[in-house]
Amino acid sequence: MKLKRREVLRSMMFAGAAAATFDAEAAGTGGSARKHEPIAVVVTIQVKQGREREFLELLRPVLDAMRHEGTFVNAVLHRDPEDPSRFMIYETWADRTDLVDVQVHRDYRRAYMDGLSDLLHSPRDIQVWQPVRSDFAFFAPKGT
Repeated sequence: MKLKRREVLRSMMFAGAAAATFDAEAAGTGGSARKHEPIAVVVTIQVKQGREREFLELLRPVLDAMRHEGTFVNAVLHRDPEDPSRFMIYETWADRTDLVDVQVHRDYRRAYMDGLSDLLHSPRDIQVWQPVRSDFAFFAPKGT
């Protein structure tokens, strides 16, 4: 898989920010939520059976637009192999404040939010995590 330079730099930026967060925790200087820290969001979504295609069509433009945001690191959409109407989205952002104050209010999210309630079987489960460490195979030196 060939990555664009911008994607690699963004991933490296996130890995550096996460390492700094980890170092601060280890030194005892961190622990409280910092405004401009990296953030990971895990969203589990159960859509109504038979509405999976509509959900994916509604979500696609959001994921396509997010990748162009300055603080976006990555997003991975997963589907439950046991239940095709259950999805999980894992998003990583370089700046918690930007995600909360700017990104969730972007225009491209409006159509998604407006159409989502009709497709949901149950409310979304949203979890927020603080990244501590990032490992990517494409950054690992050969032989390690």
